Amino acid sequence: HGVTEVEGVIDAIRNQAEKTKKDAQLISTLVDQTNKIGTIVQTMVEQPKFYYKVVPLKIEKKAKGGITRKVAYYVSDSKDVAAKVMELIPAGASVSWGGTTTVDQLGIKKLLADKGYKLIDRDTAKSPEEREEIMHQALMSDFFLMSSNAITEDGELFNIDGKGNRVAALCYGPKNILIIAGMNKIVPDMNAAYDKVRNYTSPVNAMRFCDATPCAKTGLCGDCLSPQSICAQFVETRICKPEGRIKVILVGEDLGI
Repeated sequence: HGVTEVEGVIDAIRNQAEKTKKDAQLISTLVDQTNKIGTIVQTMVEQPKFYYKVVPLKIEKKAKGGITRKVAYYVSDSKDVAAKVMELIPAGASVSWGGTTTVDQLGIKKLLADKGYKLIDRDTAKSPEEREEIMHQALMSDFFLMSSNAITEDGELFNIDGKGNRVAALCYGPKNILIIAGMNKIVPDMNAAYDKVRNYTSPVNAMRFCDATPCAKTGLCGDCLSPQSICAQFVETRICKPEGRIKVILVGEDLGI
């Protein structure tokens, strides 16, 4: 329960290290020193092909001034994410979501339906007009689920949207935002975030939704102003207001696009 602190991340690393002797030897070099809870550190999490930083996402004051951001929740295995989401959403709450392959991959929508939550689901609409109305209702939900196109190593979020309903919810409306993000969403800084999302994420999404934009044909951003462009809204999230509204679940695997 609560915020996953440094020891929690180290425990996740230790558990993962037990799988093979090679992993244990590698990880031991990362956990030789145990830090007091609240100490600002960065820990490497071993994955099959890469090593990732567990980055801070929740605002915290530094002892010497300034601020950092700290992960709200860390889940090492994707199969445990749905349980964490259920833990955070109280019974009877209304739940909606934006377009998110991450949430789709994890089977969270079906679990929510099976548990009897009040779902505000645009895909149940029988007409374009009803779909639009449901998308507006989603902005008044108790919980809104989404991922983030990119998360910088110092904890800023970056998202590009076409219609804007997803980033609108992120900025204002739903009482709580749950962001579920795989390690592949982590980038060094905001410049890298722009580069990743404009030249990889958006072209891939354009190919999914239409074939009329330059990026859908070439795989690279053409900086177009096409009516079919899915890059209408660019949103950087530096801090969370009100505090605690945006909760980030960082998953120790690659998820989504």
